[in-house]
Amino acid sequence: MVKLLIVEDNHNLRMALKSGLQATGKAQVTHDCDSGEAALAFCLDAPPNTPPHVVLMDVQLAGEMNGIQAAVAIRREFPRLPVVFYSIQDDDAYYRDFRNSGILSHYAYVRKSNYLLPQMVLPLLSDAIDGRSFIDPDIEARVQEVRHRDEHAPLALLEPNEQIVAHLLARGLTNEQIAERLGFRDKRTISRTNGQIYAAWGLDATNTDEKVARTRAVIILLTGRLLYWDHNGLAHVQDERGEWVEWSGV
Repeated sequence: MVKLLIVEDNHNLRMALKSGLQATGKAQVTHDCDSGEAALAFCLDAPPNTPPHVVLMDVQLAGEMNGIQAAVAIRREFPRLPVVFYSIQDDDAYYRDFRNSGILSHYAYVRKSNYLLPQMVLPLLSDAIDGRSFIDPDIEARVQEVRHRDEHAPLALLEPNEQIVAHLLARGLTNEQIAERLGFRDKRTISRTNGQIYAAWGLDATNTDEKVARTRAVIILLTGRLLYWDHNGLAHVQDERGEWVEWSGV
């Protein structure tokens, strides 16, 4: 018998999951709650060596923590406690939290709309308990999309002061105005910082004047995409395979 903790902020769905899973005769819901904080408290207050066998966890929850953050907090106290995540939300923040969580095994992550029938949930719970992992292919694609975008985010290539200057460039300030705003007496400090921004973003690789490089830097910052311009002045961006393709400008 699988001893199960259900964490779901929709009361009606939580009760339906509880009754449906228990009706199979293969799962016993030892507790249910609507927030990650309550789930963590339940696990911590359980008698020694008696946490649930597995947690069925919505990603969007009541309270401050989402399901991913709650799982990280619980697994800090109970290493690799099996968790089956589900969600209908297509939110970069959740995929980013999941990627950054470092969860490697004893889990599944699936779309709520596809997997919430008891006969589909039970195999996921069993596999998680046995140390296996499963991620819905659509969710895996989105996790990788967010990873690729984050790793190629232009600001990630700049030091903190360079990031500040880049933002001020994008607001249309001159070097003199940026120097005054940041408390530099010598505007050449901003020129040198601009040069580092252009180098980090590959804008010094072609023979373009400072005004063109400055304009392209602003475009990169505003789009949030690392671009490069060929000798014909056409902009290119990396696709999901890491190949440079012509940028559509949208």
